[in-house]
Amino acid sequence: MSRVILPVDRLAELWPDHLRGQRLGALLHSASVNADLKPTLSVLEDTTANGKFELTALFGPQHGFESTTQDNMIEWAGFSHPRLGIPVYSLYGEHREPPPEMLENIDTLFVDLVDVGSRYYTFIWTLFLCMKACEAAGKTVIVADRPNPLGCSIKEGLPQNPDYLSFVGLHPLPNRHGKTIGELALQFRDELFPNCNLIVLPMDNYAPDMFYDDTGLPWVMPSPNMPTLDTAIVYPGMCLLEGTNISEARGTTRPFELFGAPWIKGHALTEKLNQLGLPGVHFREVAFEPKFQKFADQVCRGSQMHVTDRDSFLPYRTGLEILNRIRNDYPDDFAWKQPPYEYEHEKLPIEILCGRPLDEIFEAPHL
Repeated sequence: MSRVILPVDRLAELWPDHLRGQRLGALLHSASVNADLKPTLSVLEDTTANGKFELTALFGPQHGFESTTQDNMIEWAGFSHPRLGIPVYSLYGEHREPPPEMLENIDTLFVDLVDVGSRYYTFIWTLFLCMKACEAAGKTVIVADRPNPLGCSIKEGLPQNPDYLSFVGLHPLPNRHGKTIGELALQFRDELFPNCNLIVLPMDNYAPDMFYDDTGLPWVMPSPNMPTLDTAIVYPGMCLLEGTNISEARGTTRPFELFGAPWIKGHALTEKLNQLGLPGVHFREVAFEPKFQKFADQVCRGSQMHVTDRDSFLPYRTGLEILNRIRNDYPDDFAWKQPPYEYEHEKLPIEILCGRPLDEIFEAPHL
């Protein structure tokens, strides 16, 4: 199978002639690299040297331009790039949508972000808000398409109810959305931002049924707690634990694959989960000690998910089944996390993660 060719691997060839010489802003993070692990920023610098554009500003999403903020919901401040001397603007802090003054010195915004195929992963919503702002300001948006690590063949979870939109879902999408970031940009334009001047640079050799390790491309973690493709595969379901007092194992080397709490009996829980016969997954009893976030420096007991058949595995359904089992078995210990969560101050975090009121989450067809 031929390796997928990213737009950043042939940027000079793909760059639109009518945009030659424009002032460029770039929305990037540490996983923005080409197939040879060369940072997209360096690719842009090379292309600038060829006179394609002038790089005048940089932007970064949640976790930072350099992907340094370890935990979720930690804001970061902009800075001046130490080598290039141009501003690096934070889009996860005082501003999530770039205000007009951030766009004053650019004509075009170039976006090269690695998404992981789950609606809650906020990079797609930073793109969404940038498209909104650029439409209003008359700026062009260029999106470099990238693979969906989970492939595009399977979708899971119902789109959110309209009154449950938030920064973990500003527009209705399935929890496992089944689209590339370029396809999402086109959907956002077609459904919400019809006057956004959007250009999506295509990949070559990409097929919708590819998992990331089918693409031939190197994995670079897009955020500190997304270290491997295995993490991304379970994330559409296990991110739901952020809405509870169950540890999703942030602060360990296997976040989202491990889960538990000090008050859980790991052996009993693991047996009950395996008895459910969920497709493509086996649960193994574990104990772990997070070094930060929930239950830091306490021993938690629970399970590790081992995906045995990723083609049949349903991460969102699995995550709901785990929550349902634990809340029923430990009614005196289990609790829903209270707001605020990702800039939502009224609704429960689990409600905005699932996109509906609590009393609907565990009803068919959601479970």
